[in-house]
Amino acid sequence: MMRPLWLGIWVGLLSFTWGPSIVKAQNGPQLSLVPAIGTAFLAQTGQVYQLTVATNLTGPRFPRPWFLGNGQSNQATEMALGPAAFYQLQSNPVRDLQSLIEPIRISNHAPGVACAVVVSNRLVGIGVSGTRLWDAADAPIGIDDIWHHGSLTKSMTATLAAMLVEEGKIQWTTTLADVFPDWAPKMDPAWKTVTLEQLCSNRSGAPEDLNPNGIWSQLWAFRGTPIHARRFLLELLTVLPPHHPPGTVYEYSNAGFALAGAMLEKTLQTPWESLMTDRLFARLGMTTGGFGVPATPRMVNQPWGHVFVKGLPQGVEPGTVADNPTAIGPAGTVHCSVLDLARYAQFHLAGEQGDTPWLSHNSFVKLHTDVANQKYALGWSVTTRPWARGIALTHSGSNTQWYSTIWLAPGRQFAVISLTNVGDANGGNTASSITDQIAATMIGTFLP
Repeated sequence: MMRPLWLGIWVGLLSFTWGPSIVKAQNGPQLSLVPAIGTAFLAQTGQVYQLTVATNLTGPRFPRPWFLGNGQSNQATEMALGPAAFYQLQSNPVRDLQSLIEPIRISNHAPGVACAVVVSNRLVGIGVSGTRLWDAADAPIGIDDIWHHGSLTKSMTATLAAMLVEEGKIQWTTTLADVFPDWAPKMDPAWKTVTLEQLCSNRSGAPEDLNPNGIWSQLWAFRGTPIHARRFLLELLTVLPPHHPPGTVYEYSNAGFALAGAMLEKTLQTPWESLMTDRLFARLGMTTGGFGVPATPRMVNQPWGHVFVKGLPQGVEPGTVADNPTAIGPAGTVHCSVLDLARYAQFHLAGEQGDTPWLSHNSFVKLHTDVANQKYALGWSVTTRPWARGIALTHSGSNTQWYSTIWLAPGRQFAVISLTNVGDANGGNTASSITDQIAATMIGTFLP
């Protein structure tokens, strides 16, 4: 049995060349044991700690998940990557952003807000303000609380697809007919040649609005497993003609990303939720990653979503009707903490600089490149901003009760995440304005 090796603060001078060991207990399951490294350290408050890994002493270092200092002893453990790896524990000060975001929350009557800033692969600022439920002073939001991110899920589904493409499980050119040959005879002919890439770039012909054809109400009424829900959507949608000829027109579509998720789970015979958990959340250390509204019904154990009623937020009790239908999970049901979402942003920034252990630089370039001059890549809107000194990638997400926004400036190795637990279900743009104000404040604070 391989035991974790505790190396102290500096672990960068030792390489690891072990392979996995297979152990099978008598009359028990077979276990695969992989080598790991770790270090014990005192995590000082106001500091953030991070292991970095490289395949040689002089090569680029890939960052692993952060640990926020809490004034207590901590342990960082990582699987040893590859046949040889060099590790180093790094730390840097992290700024508490509460004083910057609280005035924005108060002036806009938001129940809660959160923010994180990443610069050059370092978490340099993070903060939360407010309460899990409006006017619930005894339920303050914590730094580890979980937020619903709506359509930020789209880039995550595209990232998962890129991982599976690199694994050879599927191709960007794989079609709906390839994956669902049993249903292909019943599809409208135009759907048969729709590709995974077209679904992830909003060029498949899938409609933005599923209400006119009655599909949306049927998805709400469906009771079954997530895989069956997405198969149900596939069958309802593909017997109708696409909204546009596939590959010709951009149209933002939750249904398109849902079908992309259906392709991935059918190909691997594994629910999209499990694929996301195992291949994205676990690899990036996103321990709070999950799906649906974060709180338990009738409990305030996590933040609630809200809607504005007469200018003030009103809490929406957690439950099945407090989120989108399961069928469109790959388009908009991921939740996680602000810190874990920052880890995801960091992953995409790191991929702009070179290969990562989980995805190549070339795949990140594909994910981030505008398709057909439509200002949308694979799950990311593509634009330019003076403060970004060129290309900026962005996306917002909302299930109408939460609002999340992420900005990446690859040329400056900068990311900002801004969140609030209130949406614009009843019209207006207050929630989007809140996240925009927070993002603008951080850009002005951290970028010269």
